[in-house]
Amino acid sequence: MRVLLTTWGSRGDVEPLVGLAVELRKFGAEALVCAPPDEEFVNLLERAGVPLIPLGPTVHSVVAGPKPPTGEDALKLAPSLVAARFETLSAAAEEGCDAILATGLLPAGARDVAEKLGIPYVYACFHIFGLPSRRFAPGIRPGTPSPEGETDNRVLWRQDAERVDALYGGALNEHRVAIGLPPVENVRDHVFTGTPWLAADEVLCPSAGMTDLDIVQTGAWIQPDDRALPAELEKFLESGEPPVYVGFGSMAAYAPKDIARVAIESARALGRRILLARGWAGLTSIDDAGDCFVVGEVNQQALFRRVAAVVHHGGAGTTTTASRAGVPQVVVPRIADQPYWAERVAELGIGVAHQDPAPTGESLTAALAAALSPETGARAKAVADTIRTDGATVAAKLLLDTVSVPSRPPA
Repeated sequence: MRVLLTTWGSRGDVEPLVGLAVELRKFGAEALVCAPPDEEFVNLLERAGVPLIPLGPTVHSVVAGPKPPTGEDALKLAPSLVAARFETLSAAAEEGCDAILATGLLPAGARDVAEKLGIPYVYACFHIFGLPSRRFAPGIRPGTPSPEGETDNRVLWRQDAERVDALYGGALNEHRVAIGLPPVENVRDHVFTGTPWLAADEVLCPSAGMTDLDIVQTGAWIQPDDRALPAELEKFLESGEPPVYVGFGSMAAYAPKDIARVAIESARALGRRILLARGWAGLTSIDDAGDCFVVGEVNQQALFRRVAAVVHHGGAGTTTTASRAGVPQVVVPRIADQPYWAERVAELGIGVAHQDPAPTGESLTAALAAALSPETGARAKAVADTIRTDGATVAAKLLLDTVSVPSRPPA
């Protein structure tokens, strides 16, 4: 049995598929991952022994410029990714694939390839923020904005669907017609299906009653990481009290201005050492003092258990890893689902939400002081014990069950 897993997005969109692919392999199935060919992702898949099929441009080439991508950039990227999925997924899936599971940046084209081949299709997401809901409004998307003052969530989500159609509809339907399929009218709902899978922990991301869709919540897809920490990092960790970790992952141009300086000064104001994760934003120390250490890509699962607090952007993966480690968090959200994760961290009492995207020394020091309180630390440890780690196993079994039943169009 062979399953094709596909995504286009940051590491937080790729790594869960690696965890799922490894679990599928344990059940005797072959899993291929079709993802952007960034070097970081190539290395991630190679370590797990999972085949990578390159899809589209590297994410770094799109998001790591001096300024964040514009709406015009999105209007160019969307149809190019649709074309890439039809070409790349078709070629991969024709080699005897039994199902396609898609996630990441709206994967228009994946369901259509599955439909043409007559195999099951599953859409999966890592948070509920992008799913239509009467309880919250949609996030910002390139295109014609909703009228100022509109508050009806049903209207706002209908307008969101119109923006998706403007981004993807022309290219999607052009390719569908070319392979003998009829056009679709609502691209977003076509991609999501009526039964999307939610690969997020129920404690961190409760889904009951949050959308009108029939969500299948599996839990987070976690790929266990047993790599040792670099020797120099070990030496730094052992040379003093646990440091404050500061990292903004793949944010690149989205990272707060001067965040390294602000974070270092805030940690020092509280008498704490600092561990900076370089990431795509290129964070680096502001001086040669021995209380600051800069790391590249490392085993966060091991590292977070040895730090005093984690200051981060609020990606689903980083939030889950920090929560599992039982370490207090300060979340400084920037885009997309990140404000949601910041709110959940605050609601659970396991950290602080710094919703202002431009922290100052004073504001970050206050947030960090609150996160480092004994009460927050105790709560973080308590919540860590409630987070499940078997989400990838649950999803692998469900996916194999989906393949074992007669193929039918997704709901």
